[in-house]
Amino acid sequence: MKVLFEIVHPADVLFFRDAIERLGAEGAEIVIASRDKDIACRLLDEMMFAHTPLTRAGSGTLGLGLELLVRDWRLLRLARRERPDVMVGFGGVAISHVGRLTGIPSISFYDTEDARLQIALARPFITEWHVPSYWRGPEAEGRTFRFNGFKELAYLDPRRFRPSPEKALALGLDGDRDNFFIRTVAWAAAHDRGRSGWGMDTVAEIVERLSQRGKVHLSAEGTVAKELEPLIYRGRVADIHHLLGHCRLFVGESATMAAEAALLGVPAICSDDYRLGYISELAGDGLITQCPGDREQILAVAERRLGYAPSHWQAARDKALEGRIDVAGYILDRIRSFAPNGDHAKV
Repeated sequence: MKVLFEIVHPADVLFFRDAIERLGAEGAEIVIASRDKDIACRLLDEMMFAHTPLTRAGSGTLGLGLELLVRDWRLLRLARRERPDVMVGFGGVAISHVGRLTGIPSISFYDTEDARLQIALARPFITEWHVPSYWRGPEAEGRTFRFNGFKELAYLDPRRFRPSPEKALALGLDGDRDNFFIRTVAWAAAHDRGRSGWGMDTVAEIVERLSQRGKVHLSAEGTVAKELEPLIYRGRVADIHHLLGHCRLFVGESATMAAEAALLGVPAICSDDYRLGYISELAGDGLITQCPGDREQILAVAERRLGYAPSHWQAARDKALEGRIDVAGYILDRIRSFAPNGDHAKV
């Protein structure tokens, strides 16, 4: 079997890592079409996955539109040369277009309802559209399949992943104090249009206040104030969840990383009012607090979250995962069903 994976975002690497490794171990031929976006290529390199970068992430509506045209064309040439049995992606815009042109089946997994443009560009052409059970967005008629799980469980399911205290300490964890993780984003994705994040003064204030209680670790897209540079996480990207899983609190602008923290049993404060099913689901479980207000409100919520022991959040996480499926196994099964001897009608 030959499988083409389209990687357009760093989180896609983690989402498909298990499938890439297990299919490769089974003898499948893996082709990865990557995108120079944030740390996506660096993450692929750290995991020693051979890949072909097709484009660099565009900037603004026009830049992203031009990038997609180039990406479609280059992916079309790659697919015609490699002739995979199936193409797989998260969002799946380019693979849906190329799949329609070549007749190669395309599978997309997605969980971001507010990415309306991406959904509109991919959904009409995709072969299979896989979304979580709490998905609130549009469906691909007759081609939509729902699964009872979170995207992040593909790589953070406690049945597969346990944060290592030894790795966390090697990555800078302070074993004698509370640790806190802060994440800022660049707000440059297509679905970020009209949004803006914290100013550097807000980041500095949150860092200062949390530093009074313990050690702060910072992950940031783009540059940060010089005085904050010593706090930046500089370990392997692939190991970051070992550190995150041993923190007392996550505060940040990233919805994905807020969900990752929550599923590691770390309470998360998400600074934006994302209208996403997975954020609402985890907020309902008490693991995420959406707090689009000013820094004082964020810090007040942080103080309340820190009033509970870590065991409280671990128990809340375990309850939230009751009945959830093995997402990594689900991804693998759907890909395998498109093998030459598979039966892709079975879901």
